[in-house]
Amino acid sequence: MSTTRPAIDVAVVMRKTRVEGAMSRWQTWRWGLADVIRHDDGFGTAPRMLYKNENEERWLYPGFTVELFRDDAEGYYLNATSPQPGWFVMWRMEEEPGLSDECQPLPQVVTLSYHDAGRWLDAQESVEQVAASAEMVEWLSTFVDAHYQPDPKRRKRPESFKPLTDRFGNPASISTGKKYGGGPGG
Repeated sequence: MSTTRPAIDVAVVMRKTRVEGAMSRWQTWRWGLADVIRHDDGFGTAPRMLYKNENEERWLYPGFTVELFRDDAEGYYLNATSPQPGWFVMWRMEEEPGLSDECQPLPQVVTLSYHDAGRWLDAQESVEQVAASAEMVEWLSTFVDAHYQPDPKRRKRPESFKPLTDRFGNPASISTGKKYGGGPGG
């Protein structure tokens, strides 16, 4: 049995843009995800600046492998069938200045799974999405078609068959006898 999973090597492009307006008093620059592209050997292995002007910088972070796992086929299905399928990138700001005089973003993981992205967001991580190319969506859709099995719909039991319970989940009883009032003549 082969354990080889479909995989593709990618690089992340992050963008640093100047903040305009009143918010620039507190923060002069903002980092965000610009793109996810196929890896090329010419990229090397270290992050590097691609472009810089007075309002923007673009940095390339090579060396990410995106693997597709059969047990996450539903997460890929949700992405592939969304209005705009895309890459999800979880990234963090480094603690100490590294490549330049300022702190830089450090992409941690790249995925095509809605489930992965949701878990990272639940953990309060920085996660951004960028559209995937038609070629990548086709690659993902081929995997989904081969491995995604929707859960069978279960027939809903009619309400009349459910046992009666009180608001605490304890069995409830219904009495048709007289519960309140006095005895005869009272």
